[in-house]
Amino acid sequence: MNHATTTQPVLVEVLRGTTVESFHRGALAVVDADGAVLHALGDIHRPVFPRSAVKLLQALPLVASGAAGALGLNDEELALACASHGGETMHVHTAANMLAKAGLGEQALECGAHWPGFDGASHALARSGLEPSALHNNCSGKHAGFVCLGCLLARQAGQDAAAYTRGYVRPDHPVMREVSAALQAATGHDLDRAPVGTDGCSIPTYALPLHALALGFARAATGLGLSASHANAARRLRQAIAVAPQMVAGTGRFDTRVMQHFGERVCCKVGAEGVYCAALPELGLGVAIKMDDGNTSRAAEVVMAQVIQALVARNEADTALLQPLRNLVLRNWNSLPVGSLRPAPPLQALLAC
Repeated sequence: MNHATTTQPVLVEVLRGTTVESFHRGALAVVDADGAVLHALGDIHRPVFPRSAVKLLQALPLVASGAAGALGLNDEELALACASHGGETMHVHTAANMLAKAGLGEQALECGAHWPGFDGASHALARSGLEPSALHNNCSGKHAGFVCLGCLLARQAGQDAAAYTRGYVRPDHPVMREVSAALQAATGHDLDRAPVGTDGCSIPTYALPLHALALGFARAATGLGLSASHANAARRLRQAIAVAPQMVAGTGRFDTRVMQHFGERVCCKVGAEGVYCAALPELGLGVAIKMDDGNTSRAAEVVMAQVIQALVARNEADTALLQPLRNLVLRNWNSLPVGSLRPAPPLQALLAC
């Protein structure tokens, strides 16, 4: 099948005034831990690169191996290991602390450097006259977790940690083999048969069907289908994220706002190019979304908010939090409302069932 020509359903409409100006197509899968599909729209079998949406699954070996316990990683540090953060001071310091517990510095990170994603942090750094480091990279927490895992593996092999962890982003490095094995075990998808690319932070990224991604998050939500060590790791990571959701994203960000409100009821994570995944532990479900045009900051968030409203919300406070996220007001440079984003009829109808 030529997936490039497959017409996907419209998930989000963009209005100018009261007229639909444009729309975003995509696909959605809601799956339980047995792999049963509860809700689906679009092609949920087409392989897509999940990018940063699977950081929770990539962090499983950090806890399951015993590395997190051996180094005494706290809730904030474990949450940061699952993060795409904004480079705020709290994020930078926490990543540095993780490395310090491993006896290494920021030079051990192989994610590259970029300016903080949070404007306030970026402006403050510029005013200080300093340049961004790898600690400011939105993936520095995930990479610090990889380094911590590598330090334990180095200790077990009787090798120097700094030398052992060098090159940990390579697919054949022992650290990345552990990470990829955890992703494969959770999703039930053979990564050797999956298309592979290089993520923005330099680690390998594998294209998986939305069904498999949703299954991975349903398993992370319940522990069903995972090894005992991975099930315990998933529970520990979800608990840490619920305690410290500000570490997963940051000030004003969707993931942080939603998880500050819902706690352990929702564990959601954005990825680049319009991918979003979530674990819904109370329901035993996993969610995976892909917007065809790669629109993350607007369209994918609207879809995720609609999913949470339909499946998780149970009171007025829940709805009040989600309402402006699923019916997003668009404003111009004078802060005047000029339009909105809203869930499209096919999405609303699916989730109303």
